[in-house]
Amino acid sequence: MAHTEQQIFQKYELAKMQYANFGVDVERALLKLGMLEISLHCWQGDDVAGFEDRDFGLSGGIAATGNYPGKARSVDELRRDLDLVYRLLPGKHRLNLHAIYLESDKKIPRDEILPEHFRGWVDWAKENQHGLDFNPTCFSHPKADSGFTLSSPDQGIRQFWVDHCIACRKIGESFGRELGKPAITNIWIPDGYKDTPFDRVSPRKRLVDSLDRVLAENIDKRYNLDAVEPKLFGIGSESYVTGSMEFYLGYAITRGILLTLDSGHFHPTKSVSDKISSLFLYLDALLLHVSRGVRWDSDHVVTYDDALQSIAQEVVRQEAFDRTYIGFDYFDASINRVAAWTIGARNTLKAFLAALLEPKSMLAQAEKEGDFTKRLALMENQKWMPLSDIWDYYCLKNDVPYGMDYLKVVKEYERGVLFKRQQ
Repeated sequence: MAHTEQQIFQKYELAKMQYANFGVDVERALLKLGMLEISLHCWQGDDVAGFEDRDFGLSGGIAATGNYPGKARSVDELRRDLDLVYRLLPGKHRLNLHAIYLESDKKIPRDEILPEHFRGWVDWAKENQHGLDFNPTCFSHPKADSGFTLSSPDQGIRQFWVDHCIACRKIGESFGRELGKPAITNIWIPDGYKDTPFDRVSPRKRLVDSLDRVLAENIDKRYNLDAVEPKLFGIGSESYVTGSMEFYLGYAITRGILLTLDSGHFHPTKSVSDKISSLFLYLDALLLHVSRGVRWDSDHVVTYDDALQSIAQEVVRQEAFDRTYIGFDYFDASINRVAAWTIGARNTLKAFLAALLEPKSMLAQAEKEGDFTKRLALMENQKWMPLSDIWDYYCLKNDVPYGMDYLKVVKEYERGVLFKRQQ
């Protein structure tokens, strides 16, 4: 055993005793963390290009900035990159696919995609024990060029996207049936107006009708769970978004489906974590797309910031671990894409570890007794507890790099694989 590993074990034992002084069972927390499956987003690896064999560029408010070398150019390259990321993360995790990541020798219209077009992904997931999630791709397509899809005033365009979403739900169901874990099929659309509209309600009425027709298709909930995702605004929909928070909250509650909270889809002054306790009073489960909004852009790599920590704390404090699904939605082409995945995922796991190591009983008792001084002192003390010693041990125990060692692996892969893609 290397000396550094001996140090990690020693520091872990000391840290475990420190947490025990506050009534925290570290080993139990690590067992709980091991149950968390994060759904990595495939589109970080190729800048949301997909493999549809299309010549229509990114649209619908989607933009990936930067030209860092090493972008995945094929399904095989993308899966190879993902394989490395999973090896750098403790635990078993999932993959979130968009419809444009199909595999086919010919161009398949989006309203005609089938489970067979994702056979390679299922085989790969089985081999690596990953679950799969899915998303309709209602952007970057000529029939989304007007800025409207499921809420379009054009009946033919609406029907096209209804058929696409139905096809996606069937693919999600096939994933769940094959892999023994339900897939989440999440619907996000770019619909909205750049400038102030006169009629705000008609597009929303059309969206209700379209979504109801999508959900009318009988899909087995044992294998597929449906979710809808709101947004505050987007590029090209700065003044009005058909699928707002209020719209989708009402829709999710009345239809008994999941609501997706993307932490980059709200105003920077809004607290996404503060919504969680209220929403769980009315919804059976939530899907969280963890992202980081910076000014007007919602898709930055997740960092270990206050917003992320607060989200993890609320999920753990509400004992909603089994009712919360965690995925990502960011894409950065200005840095190493494999590192972007890895940094965001490791930060998220760290945030949930920190939340699981809170002195929950002491905090609850202090609040119950009205001792808000003690509550504040405990919360502040928690910020200085030896979390990194627990994290390094957890990584070592799971045979993944600890500390900054993961970056050495990424840089070696960059030199040996990613940079060669530019040659």
